[in-house]
Amino acid sequence: MSVRVGVLGATGAVGQRLIQLIDPHPEFELAAMTASESSAGKTYREAAKWRVDAPIPDGVAEMEVGATTPDDVPDDVDLIFSSLPSGVGAEVEPDFCRAGYVVSSNSSNGRMDEDVPLVVPEVNADHVDLLEVQRDGRGWDGALLKNPNCSTITMVPPLAALDGAFDLTDVRVSTLQAVSGAGYDGVTSMEIIDNAIPHIGGEEQKMESESRKLLGSFDGAEVELHGMDVAASCNRIATLDGHLENVWADTEEEVTVEAAEDAMAEVTGIDLPSSPEQLIKVFEEPDRPQPRLDRNVEDGMGVGVGGFRETTDGVQFNCLAHNTMRGAAGASVLNGELLNQRGYL
Repeated sequence: MSVRVGVLGATGAVGQRLIQLIDPHPEFELAAMTASESSAGKTYREAAKWRVDAPIPDGVAEMEVGATTPDDVPDDVDLIFSSLPSGVGAEVEPDFCRAGYVVSSNSSNGRMDEDVPLVVPEVNADHVDLLEVQRDGRGWDGALLKNPNCSTITMVPPLAALDGAFDLTDVRVSTLQAVSGAGYDGVTSMEIIDNAIPHIGGEEQKMESESRKLLGSFDGAEVELHGMDVAASCNRIATLDGHLENVWADTEEEVTVEAAEDAMAEVTGIDLPSSPEQLIKVFEEPDRPQPRLDRNVEDGMGVGVGGFRETTDGVQFNCLAHNTMRGAAGASVLNGELLNQRGYL
């Protein structure tokens, strides 16, 4: 039986990716979509300035867009995907949860709340059970699950592999992030062409805190943050999709390049429709991964790594992921699959 789903913020960049992924999904059936008041009442074709590199799905184009309130979403919708701006999400998502909806959200608000699970299913699927604590504490029938920031998602699976084998102590990361991460209107061509912007507001803090929560331990009542120290420097560059990151990881146990590569190559996907068979692809070429060539590894749901070298206290490597697929829409869909598998819908 199909799970009926809705999308909040369906006309934006991540919302469009969600529509693209949900339409052919084996478990999900799109039943509702919402956007701003100016779009409410229009067909999706009229409301969305479609920019995905594939046609609007036939069954979606003529659906009516609703306003972003629980009253505009049918009661029989089982799961809500949210791609709202964080300020809007902070106001609206709790309303949907109080109304009984389960929300898988890509929005940044609430990710570090103590009772909100922040999940990458291949890394910390057990954290989803924090929803029991959330429901007890907040007294609502719905639930709120978050996926992390797109730049955090890129480095956390490789870090999880290193931590499991060698115990991470310190992480330093410098990012080269694609313009699509800022949304269609986030960076103008005059800003980014022939340029790089060494600042993305709030991005460093997200990477530094979210990675510690994702790699933390859950005891059934709370998540204890990982004890590693994380420092990030985030930069916007003139690539369209794909966040490339340079990572320096120090470990408690001695690690060689070969051992680090082996640990990452052994990371497989899990039994969910959107999880790739091989989560991390290790490139032997010294100049890979590259955004244009490698962002679509495993249909955009994998992470590429390469450029390994030993350092005094660990290893340095490069990693890459498709920021609107693995880093955003695909991550939310994967979390929705986890919610369905674990019986939270």
